[in-house]
Amino acid sequence: MNGTRPERAGSGENTMKTLVIGGAGFVGSAASLLLHDAGHEVTIMSRSTPRPGSRLDEIPFIAGNYIEDDFSDGRVLEGFDGLVFCAGSDMGNYVEGDNGSQAEFFEKANIEGLPRFFEAAKRAGIRRSVYMGSWYSFVAPQVIDKIAYVRSRHLSDAAVRALSGPDFNVCSCALPWIVGHTPGVPVAHWRALAKLAMGTLEGVPESAPVGGANFMSSRSVAQCMLGGLERGESGKSYLIGDENLSWKAFFELWFAAAGRPRDLPVARGNVLVPDFALSYLDFGSSSYIPPAEETALLGYDRGVLRQTVADSFAYYAGLA
Repeated sequence: MNGTRPERAGSGENTMKTLVIGGAGFVGSAASLLLHDAGHEVTIMSRSTPRPGSRLDEIPFIAGNYIEDDFSDGRVLEGFDGLVFCAGSDMGNYVEGDNGSQAEFFEKANIEGLPRFFEAAKRAGIRRSVYMGSWYSFVAPQVIDKIAYVRSRHLSDAAVRALSGPDFNVCSCALPWIVGHTPGVPVAHWRALAKLAMGTLEGVPESAPVGGANFMSSRSVAQCMLGGLERGESGKSYLIGDENLSWKAFFELWFAAAGRPRDLPVARGNVLVPDFALSYLDFGSSSYIPPAEETALLGYDRGVLRQTVADSFAYYAGLA
């Protein structure tokens, strides 16, 4: 799509009273602000309050934790027309020794918690919803039964979409690796990569992970969530994405943005992208182009990854 977004995306043509779960986080903040700017009456629900000083201060906030079953009675969810789910649990939420085994943790958080929450949303009368899913079911089905996290995302996504019906439209967007920034909502690993590119991340060698991935901007994901909410087909999972790159090429974009171009060596054991994340693709790569008709339906930008890296580097380089 060469970076050109269809006019219909972000038009607010079906604006509604919308609850954004995880709306204070990395992708959720981008979605909250885009929906807000498109005319939706947005409320953020998250386990932690948004950091002060960002535009999220303009948006009402409700504290809640779907994993702990805060919503079984449905009262908190009543009165909303739409639901955008930008939360979920991954290895960043798992603490060894505190949450049992990985399989037990992801069973509770994803396989049990996510469908239970959407069941409560359906009972509360929410009519349209979109869920931030994962791409591994599409690009790495061979690891579904091998890796507890991937299995949990696969099963929870299928269970959530199985709730679709005449009075409850629910679809999911299967996300690849997400890059970007929301002012006031810094992300630690992209901040660290900016410092590595500048040569100020002490004790970390200048190298890149093995393999590759599809990379996509957080703003493009937010556009997908808006399009999925307003126009998504109920029960459908959409594979979304932008540019396929090796991790080496992706890291080198950050070094180029820093004015320090490099031919980076490649090795496992990278501090910024740990091996457990690379194992989800068997330490290999993915390469795909999202279906053109689905890209048009959701109405999101493609061809913007390189500018996103440049803009993100500038943002993180400017942080104290």
